[in-house]
Amino acid sequence: MVVRSGLVEVRGPEPEPESWRRLLASLSEDSLRLSPAGAALSNGEPEPCSPGTEPGPGRQRTVRIVKQEAGGLGISIKGGRENHMPILISKIFRGLAAEQSRQLYVGDAILAVNGTDLRDASHDQAVQALKKTGREVVLEVKYLKEVSSYFKASSPGTPPAWSPPSGLGDGPTDPPSPGALTGDNDAQTELSFPLEMCYIRRRILPPDTENRYIDLLSADGQQSVSLRLRDGPTAQSWFTALHGNATGLLPRATAGLRALGGTSARHLGWLTEQVAGQEERPVLALLTDKELLLYSCLPRTREQLDNPDSRHPLIATRLVHSGPGKGPPLADPDLSFVLRAGTRRGVDSRLFTTATAADLGLWSRLLVDGCHGAAEQLQEVVTACSWLGQDCQLTVHLDRGFTISRVGELGRSLPLISQPFERLRMSSDDGVRLLFLDFGGPEGEIQLNLESCPKTIVFIIHSFLSAKVTRLGLMA
Repeated sequence: MVVRSGLVEVRGPEPEPESWRRLLASLSEDSLRLSPAGAALSNGEPEPCSPGTEPGPGRQRTVRIVKQEAGGLGISIKGGRENHMPILISKIFRGLAAEQSRQLYVGDAILAVNGTDLRDASHDQAVQALKKTGREVVLEVKYLKEVSSYFKASSPGTPPAWSPPSGLGDGPTDPPSPGALTGDNDAQTELSFPLEMCYIRRRILPPDTENRYIDLLSADGQQSVSLRLRDGPTAQSWFTALHGNATGLLPRATAGLRALGGTSARHLGWLTEQVAGQEERPVLALLTDKELLLYSCLPRTREQLDNPDSRHPLIATRLVHSGPGKGPPLADPDLSFVLRAGTRRGVDSRLFTTATAADLGLWSRLLVDGCHGAAEQLQEVVTACSWLGQDCQLTVHLDRGFTISRVGELGRSLPLISQPFERLRMSSDDGVRLLFLDFGGPEGEIQLNLESCPKTIVFIIHSFLSAKVTRLGLMA
């Protein structure tokens, strides 16, 4: 079922990325269908107003039409005073207000619009009068059957000689961009774009100064479409509808991943990763009980699911920023968040942008909750170290705190120091191999040599502390 339709401009594929075609977009619950604007209703014999009835030639009619929220009237006109012709409807576009009303016909002469007389109007005057109408349009029309037959006889690509067509749909009100295809020569192909796990993005690079572009990428990464709408509010309205429909299909996609097995999918969605000095890129993020997995497209097999582009254990991953205030210039600061992960190579920082504020809030909450949940599951981490020249091991337990021990005879662990989290005054590291802990005891600052980058254990300690604070009902 079509829930929305209107005329949009679609950017052509490489090698002509700046070639735009005006197409009819029809949005259903699970797909966006793009068909040539030439697939308009240019029927020579009008459809009846009611079964068994057609408007009589020469009979004047008053037609009231209510346009869609973001759609236009949905007609093309020809004629005008300079062509010694009345203003005539030459096309009616499928899915838009005029066609849905079933009250207008190819061959109708428009005598007046919202009280403005068009009987002696030029073609441009008629175009402007029709474009200035609000959502409700009242037309005085008269059906000319002989003109309707003329339109039917005109061959594709050969418009009548008296004037060029003027589309009054949901496309831009300014002249089409160079290369835009808007006439009968449009390719007669139709594209059906699936919305399940579709990447949808308002902004493109270079920055969209007009704020009327929408980029889409299919779940498999094979299809991409760039849409250009009439203005910012129209683009936002279309984006909201597209994003809402795609979000409604999310449970189906998540269930499909669970059916592959091997993972406990908690949340799934597209993010835009901002990389300094490079173009932004879409990444598909899968959040499980223990990890954040990043893919370039939706995995369809178990092998693809088990081999993401990158893995980030939640226990060593920290949300350090969410929302406005700290994003670099290339990011949308209102919709961005930063993740930092402790790894054996150091700290890995990544900046992501979400599609909406609601998505930002959801991802932020799920990542923080996921970190705490991973801490509750893990409970304890053990790493080898040396202290005061002795080979030891450091054990960090969510409830029991810190234990430094050495391995004695028969492989038994001999505790040297045990301290709860509550006694920890300070922790730091040198970013190379040393971890510093201070419990305020007589031993002073404890320096542990981990023989590798200490960032992983530092981030785990932070996750344990954050989980314990959350247990107390406080914000970590």
